[in-house]
Amino acid sequence: MGLLSNRIGKESLKAGDHIYSWRTAYVYAHHGIYVGDDKVIHFTRGRGQEVGTGTVLDLILVSSSPAQRLEPCPNCTTQSIESNGVVCSCLDCFLAGGVLYRFEYAVSPALFIAKARGGTCTLAVSDPDDIVVHRAAHLLSNGFRCYNVFKSNCEDFAIYCKTGLLVVEQGVVGQSGQAISIIGGPLAAVLSTPFRLITTNVYGMAVTAVGVYCASRYVADIGNRRDVVKMTVEDLTAGLAADRVHVVKQSSNQLVPAVQT
Repeated sequence: MGLLSNRIGKESLKAGDHIYSWRTAYVYAHHGIYVGDDKVIHFTRGRGQEVGTGTVLDLILVSSSPAQRLEPCPNCTTQSIESNGVVCSCLDCFLAGGVLYRFEYAVSPALFIAKARGGTCTLAVSDPDDIVVHRAAHLLSNGFRCYNVFKSNCEDFAIYCKTGLLVVEQGVVGQSGQAISIIGGPLAAVLSTPFRLITTNVYGMAVTAVGVYCASRYVADIGNRRDVVKMTVEDLTAGLAADRVHVVKQSSNQLVPAVQT
C-alpha cells in the first residue's frame, strides 16, 4: 500500500483485515471484514442489496452495483438470508470482479489529508485481529443496526468491527468516510463562499474550498470525534434486541381494542 493506492494482492490478506472494492466508475466502495478461509462478512440493506438511499440517487448507485448472480454461488454456503443485512460471502463474490483494497488504520494526519477521497483510511487505531473477527462473526448471527446510507452503512459496520467505536445515534453521519465526503463537498462550497470577499481569483477560491473540505474530513474522522462510544458487540446486540422487543410490544398494543366499560 502507498500514498496513492491501498490496493493489495489476495496473498497478503489476513483474518481481521478491513477490505473494500470500488464499484463501477468509482461511484462508491463496498466494505467488509475478511475472516479467513476465503470468506468476507459484510453489511448490506438486506438480502444482498449492497447500498441504497430510498431516493432517486439509487438509480445511480444501482447502476454501479455488480450484476446479480443467476445461480447461488457454491462457495457462499454460509451466506445469511435473513433481513438483518449482515452476510458472509466468498471473497470473489464480495469483490464482484473489482479490485481488492485494504482500509488503513492509525494513519498520520498528513497521510489522511493526502488521501482526498474518503473511505480509504482513518486516524483511529484498530483492535487486535481476533477481536475484530469475533465482532464480525457475532454480528453475522445477531444483526447490526438498521441500514442507513449516512449513519449505518457497510463502512460503518467494518469500522465498528475494527475499533468497537460507534457514533451516537443523534449524529448526522456515522463513521463512514464515504458519507462524510458526500456531505463535506457541498459543505466546503458553502463555507468557502465568504472567502470570495477576499479574493475573486478562481484558483484561490478552489484552493480554499479544497482546504475546507480536507479540514471537514479531518475533524469528522472517527479518530478525532468526541460523539463516539466504545461498546462491546454483546452490549450492542443486546440493545438492538431490546429495541426490537419494544417495537413489537408497541405494535401489539396498538392492535388491542379498548375495553368498553
